[in-house]
Amino acid sequence: MENNINNPEIINDIIKINNDRIEGYKKAIDLATSHGLDRLVPTFQKFVGQSEEFIAELTPYVELEGKEPTDSTMLSGKLFRAWMGIKVNITGDDERSLLETCEQGEDAFKSTYQTALADGSEELSQNVHSLINTQLSKQLEAHNIIKMLRDSKTI
Repeated sequence: MENNINNPEIINDIIKINNDRIEGYKKAIDLATSHGLDRLVPTFQKFVGQSEEFIAELTPYVELEGKEPTDSTMLSGKLFRAWMGIKVNITGDDERSLLETCEQGEDAFKSTYQTALADGSEELSQNVHSLINTQLSKQLEAHNIIKMLRDSKTI
């Protein structure tokens, strides 16, 4: 029998990591702009929009369970954004440092999604499981773009 009930806590964890990703890329946009790395801004804006889209797709599944979708971020995300600013401001290669920290954020995103898929397999409907897999695939493409940009800065 197919499971039609979704654990809203698992979905809200995924929403939180998307909120972190949005805030992380907004911070990256600010840092890119202040360090003359304007060419990175459209890519970062694209990933902000991607996470906003992901949240919009996930929100109805939380609401169907009678819960409120979260608008918060994870503490680890707040600490990470603070580190991002420090690292970019103290290293000599602003672009590479910024892209490295963005890649670390993408790694955290991927890990949260993979954990939700593994640990929540019995607590998520097939529709939500499929949606999370689709979003993870799109995020992996984004991760590869960041990695490619970072690697293009290797001397």
